[in-house]
Amino acid sequence: MKGFTKFALHLAPTFLVLLLIALGGRCVAQEVNAPNGGRGSGSVSAPTGWAELIAPVHDRIDLKFYGFYTGEVKAPAAQFDATFRATKFLSITPSYLYYSIPADGLNELANHSRGFTRTFEEQQFRIDATLAHSIRKFEISDRNMYVRRFLPTYMYAGKPLPAKETNRYRNRIAVAYPLAVKGHVWKPFASYEGFYDQGSGWSKNRVQTGVTVPLEKYVSFQPMHYLMFGLIFRTKSISR
Repeated sequence: MKGFTKFALHLAPTFLVLLLIALGGRCVAQEVNAPNGGRGSGSVSAPTGWAELIAPVHDRIDLKFYGFYTGEVKAPAAQFDATFRATKFLSITPSYLYYSIPADGLNELANHSRGFTRTFEEQQFRIDATLAHSIRKFEISDRNMYVRRFLPTYMYAGKPLPAKETNRYRNRIAVAYPLAVKGHVWKPFASYEGFYDQGSGWSKNRVQTGVTVPLEKYVSFQPMHYLMFGLIFRTKSISR
């Protein structure tokens, strides 16, 4: 039995890498959502790039700034997080997200050729609690997020639809495994996330896979499946 356990632990990193290659499915490009309307799924596989700046301001506090751009729907987005590590295993993160989608991008998302005629903008205020724990180098986390979505008045099929506020719950399970590669630590990861929207229930899910690759001491590169690429910058801690 001990021999099998050692073999399984030895094989696990290789299995995780293969899993990253094999996993598929439609991927919502970050947080971009189409308003109700049209016949489509409201998701799209699109080239997406982002940059992330992490600024540690205290032993237990990190500030994070993000910029996203989803190419196929021409949608820019900006996000700000403040992560507070309450305990060794628990972190709390309030955050704010803003994005906009032009009319042709909305029609692409909704699978409708001429439904939307104006740019759509959305703001989100979120707070999440993440439990994280390591088991034999496997880094496992469970994030539970509450989202308050602020949807403005927008035009669909020539008719104005009223502004509204809705609630969303998101649950994400993730696993990562550090691998030593030529003196650097690469970290392949995989996650599954479910979305529960007020009024429509479990509306969608998301599978994400990728790997975090260090380029310099404070810079990392994060390619993900479906042509998603990110650069992560970390500053020196300014706490004493």
